[in-house]
Amino acid sequence: MFERLKKGLQAFVDSVKSRQLTEEDLEEPLTRLEFTLLESDVALPVAERIVDEVRQALVGRKVGRLQSLDEVAREAVRGALLKVLEAPERVDLLEEAARARREGDVLRVVLVGPNGHGKTLTAAKLARLLLKHGYSCVFACSDTFRAGAEEQLEEHGRRLGVKVVKHKYGSDPAAVAYDAVAHARARGMNAVIVDTAGRMQTDKPLMDEVRKIVRVVEPQLVIFVGDALTGNDALDQAEKFNSYVGISGSILTKLDADAKGGAAISIAYATRKPILYLGVGQGYDDLIPFDPQWLVDRILS
Repeated sequence: MFERLKKGLQAFVDSVKSRQLTEEDLEEPLTRLEFTLLESDVALPVAERIVDEVRQALVGRKVGRLQSLDEVAREAVRGALLKVLEAPERVDLLEEAARARREGDVLRVVLVGPNGHGKTLTAAKLARLLLKHGYSCVFACSDTFRAGAEEQLEEHGRRLGVKVVKHKYGSDPAAVAYDAVAHARARGMNAVIVDTAGRMQTDKPLMDEVRKIVRVVEPQLVIFVGDALTGNDALDQAEKFNSYVGISGSILTKLDADAKGGAAISIAYATRKPILYLGVGQGYDDLIPFDPQWLVDRILS
């Protein structure tokens, strides 16, 4: 995981070892650091921000007798990455579920994102998480466009013991979501997870459709599901979905197969919204809470 980014950051640390901490001497290593970030799918404005943070931390820095230059350089990189990854606000799915239950309400979660990024499997993983913590839930199949979407969600529902509310293909996706929430309220259920059709961020009619779902359902959480392997595209996708529907946060899928690691860094920086979970496999339990410290430790290990 993140092999290219690991090697590039280590090369930067090694290059600083034998240099004085002046801007002139750091310019070449910092330029190489920026190229490493770009090659690792970190978007240009994000790479520039990280390099600037590292530059500010290192230029003019006095190294103590018990410190080594490589330790100082590594900590500068760590600090820069954490500044980018740590969102200004915190979002916790289980806390939202607990709050909704206390208030006699239904937790409403809408998953959005491009086709093929793992929204349906992520819906199943979130249901599994809620079930493990004692919350009942129902799926809304608001993907009324893709052939096999209902059957795929129904299979997850069968395995997990979760009901799927659906209409026939071609129906209004917002109506499906509305009916699922009504079903949950009528039966005293705790949560509704709305699985929407994949759409490209440049397709305005489809983006208007997901905006309608959000308007009708009034969810506590709108979660962007992005594929870590899409690299820089994930940044543009997350930004566009955020501008259309105001996402609460993101879930990154396929992180176990991501050799570059730049998508997580770029999405966190671009949206200024937290990454909630990371998908690290195909099993229902292969969903881990996102921890910026954990990610930075993996990158710098």
